[in-house]
Amino acid sequence: MNYDAYFQSRIDELHAEGRYRVFADLERHRGSFPKATRHKDGGTQDVTVWCSNDYLGMGQHPDLLAAMHEALDRSGAGAGGTRNISGTNHYHVLLEQELADLHAKEAALLFTSGYVSNWAALSTLASQMKNCVVLSDASNHASMIEGIRHSRAECIVFKHNDPRDLAAKLSRVVPDRPKLVAFESVYSMDGDISPMKEICDVADDFGAMTYLDEVHAVGLYGPRGGGVAEREGLMDRITVIEGTLGKAFGVMGGYITGTTAMCDFVRSFASGFIFTTSLPPAIAAGAAASIRHLKASSAERERQQDRVAVLRRRLDQIGIPHLRNPSHIVPVMVGNPVKCKWISDVLLDQYGIYIQPINYPTVPRGTERLRITPSPFHTDADIDHLVGALESLWSQCALSRAVA
Repeated sequence: MNYDAYFQSRIDELHAEGRYRVFADLERHRGSFPKATRHKDGGTQDVTVWCSNDYLGMGQHPDLLAAMHEALDRSGAGAGGTRNISGTNHYHVLLEQELADLHAKEAALLFTSGYVSNWAALSTLASQMKNCVVLSDASNHASMIEGIRHSRAECIVFKHNDPRDLAAKLSRVVPDRPKLVAFESVYSMDGDISPMKEICDVADDFGAMTYLDEVHAVGLYGPRGGGVAEREGLMDRITVIEGTLGKAFGVMGGYITGTTAMCDFVRSFASGFIFTTSLPPAIAAGAAASIRHLKASSAERERQQDRVAVLRRRLDQIGIPHLRNPSHIVPVMVGNPVKCKWISDVLLDQYGIYIQPINYPTVPRGTERLRITPSPFHTDADIDHLVGALESLWSQCALSRAVA
């Protein structure tokens, strides 16, 4: 078999379908977010980033950077090992304390990414509890799906954001089996928010644990940035709250929070925690500083919400279709993979606007989109430029407009 020929043929298929992923080579500049320099073909271009998961621009915040510099100077670059073997730095301990406090839980456990925290925690919980069954929302993230698959536990998928379907499926599970309901707060592609109270009510009725992914909500919702569960006063009803440090908190890493016993259980049995090098101390220090700042400051959240509202209003004025949702995510719907990529390419090359096209398999075929994430630092002029460019390209592509 000609292996390279096979690899190339599959890549060619992606090109033909308009869903080949091209990475934008960006250089972020401290203090100028969301502006960046794009490197391409030996040249550079100034661009405005409209699709960053650094939702609040905290990756540039002076408090975060100062904490990282201090930790780097004090402890050096790397952690030096796994958490078990010399790699638990005091900065990790302090960060876990901040996270537990953020979610009003007894304990927290750090991982190297949000993907790993979902994969490791779900696979461990579902595999180590004998005869466990997982009830998984149909729109759960790939990391949650992979964790559940890896556990080899029985998985029952319930309709997206549908507590009635969840109840119907739980009613058919033997009462004394361990049960785990896994769902998200903010779903990243459509930007919709789960009916959390109703899901908790169903889980309680059937004696099920609840596992909540808050990666697109921590830092952004709640009076201290504890997520949708904090905003809704439901943190005490969630067994496991999982989050990330790589979005609103501006650095990298993932975590879970819950009871001391649950976190210690995952710490003791999760291969994805045990056998990997821990986060660099500077990353942990920066994350802790970011969390502390957002616990005390709502200015970033309020400004971001204003920018989201302004952009939605401007899109409505020119009939650009976008999914209605109550979150900070603005999915502009194109519905064609080739046109979606073309619009993204032209926005970047001709207008200096970077929005990554979102195509299958990230979203279903026919729902291709531009996923826009306004930040507190996008100006009115930035919004004017984006809306004007979209209006022009929408006409060039002969795409349908939304009716006000």
